Amino acid sequence: MWKKMFVMAVCGIVACLFAGCSENKGAKKFTVGFDSSFPPYGYVEKGEFKGFDLDLAREVAKRNSWEIVLKPINWDAKDMELNSGSIDCIWNGFTINGRENSYEWSEPYVDNSQVVLVKKSSGIKNLAGLKGKVVAVQTDTPVQKALSAKGGREALGKTFKKLIVTPNYNNAVMELEAGSVDAVAMDIGVAQMKAKENKAFMILSETVITEKYGIGFKKGNTALRDAVQNTLKEMVADGTAAKISAKYFDGRDVLIIKGKTVAPAAAAAVKKAPAVAVKAVAPITKAVEKSRKAMEKAAGK
Repeated sequence: MWKKMFVMAVCGIVACLFAGCSENKGAKKFTVGFDSSFPPYGYVEKGEFKGFDLDLAREVAKRNSWEIVLKPINWDAKDMELNSGSIDCIWNGFTINGRENSYEWSEPYVDNSQVVLVKKSSGIKNLAGLKGKVVAVQTDTPVQKALSAKGGREALGKTFKKLIVTPNYNNAVMELEAGSVDAVAMDIGVAQMKAKENKAFMILSETVITEKYGIGFKKGNTALRDAVQNTLKEMVADGTAAKISAKYFDGRDVLIIKGKTVAPAAAAAVKKAPAVAVKAVAPITKAVEKSRKAMEKAAGK
């Protein structure tokens, strides 16, 4: 009988000492909304989600023990997705400029320019050459707003024969390939990728506008914003973010956000964690032995 009680006691002691491990019944889900036709920041290749921003998000989730969920969204429905809770953030070449008060923003992490992609055979050499041409843009983007009425580049937009709005950049580039449009105004990172893939394309040297990318969170969600931003800064500090950047930008580090090293005390605590776990066995052993002797005495042995 006392042996059965002994076994139960041992189980109880172990359960109490390691109760903290059962508090996290499931990893937190971190759902990232992104445009799946926006290389090199987020795109689909052979059925897999790839991209600079997606790899950064994966690493952030990994370091926080979160379950990453990558959710492609329609760009013009991004606010609905965010405000409904379907996604936790918008992280995919997301321009801060002009949206400063609409989201809880991370610090800017990439400088971006809006440029114009044309066919080399088009004869268009500069922005002035777009006069009388059909130019495509993606819906709900800063460059669309800039080239439209009351935008910062309205004067340039007025020289076009027509400004065409497409659902995404893939559609716009397909229109360019087919000859339906003469040019596409777009983010430089995407334009560089498209020009690399298709040698018939070239990028005009003049920029339309310059801007900065950030990670957008729902208004008021500063806790998640801070957690993601601090982790990203740690990745910059230890060189991980630069390695991810080099993978997508021909070896270049495009990040502008400043790194933040882990506090020495915190880093030391992390390194000592395995040793602490091992040392915890000693108190268990002593408690088990004490319990065994007490039960033997009660049993008259």
